[in-house]
Amino acid sequence: MPDQPVVSIIILNYKTRGLLRQSLKGIASSGDEVAKEIIVVDNASGDGSLEMLAAEFPETRVIAAKQNRGFGAGMNLGMQAAKGQYFILLNPDVAIMDRPFDRLVEYMDTHTQVGLAGPKLLNPDGSVQFSCFRFPKWYTPILRRSPLGTLPKFRTHLKKYLMKDFSHQENRNVDWLLGAFLIVRRSAVEKVGRFDERFFLYFEDVDWCRRFWSAGWAVHYVSTVEVVHYHKRESAEIAGFSGIFAYPTRIHIKSWFKYLRKYFNQKLPKTHE
Repeated sequence: MPDQPVVSIIILNYKTRGLLRQSLKGIASSGDEVAKEIIVVDNASGDGSLEMLAAEFPETRVIAAKQNRGFGAGMNLGMQAAKGQYFILLNPDVAIMDRPFDRLVEYMDTHTQVGLAGPKLLNPDGSVQFSCFRFPKWYTPILRRSPLGTLPKFRTHLKKYLMKDFSHQENRNVDWLLGAFLIVRRSAVEKVGRFDERFFLYFEDVDWCRRFWSAGWAVHYVSTVEVVHYHKRESAEIAGFSGIFAYPTRIHIKSWFKYLRKYFNQKLPKTHE
């Protein structure tokens, strides 16, 4: 591990030992040359992840949280301990390929107005995964999980929210990015602050990107860097009123209300629109 890493790769683990092992192997074989450190934050998994890390990846810095306080709180522990000029926040279900860390650092070095960026995420079949979005309206989550979203007027709104009108073939400003793989400038985090830990899961990435824009930092989608994300967003896929009592849906709704309360009657920051 370098004394002064350029990049701190922070992986949050919660009962994903197998995926974590594959992620760390992928990082080791990615071909990236940038000086980096790897930090794994374990959110009290209790599944043997800590023992696996000690036995198979002894060079990895490990932070063992005493309890699972959510995505944002876990990533905050990693950022607090990180030494790099850039933080890369990485889910263990992302497959690393073709030197993404080198290329994202190069992008950030040449786009100094960008505080936060993310690569193009692909589904396992090679199709583009929606990972850049416009800021939601108060009713957007309702449309995404109810039959109302199938009505022509509301379908148009959801297409715009999901940025289906964007080819995903160019680098550009976006309102917010899915938090599965982000590169963040340390100096920007020092001004914006880390994740709001009141969001246990969901909307912490929306909130963070909104705060970056409000502080004068741009958020970019970098289509020229690609990774595969083996992701299933349960809260969005449990559609209709029948899914409202599902655990991921309940968490999503709680975070949605927290987001609405936080930004009630506040104007959106100026982004790319």
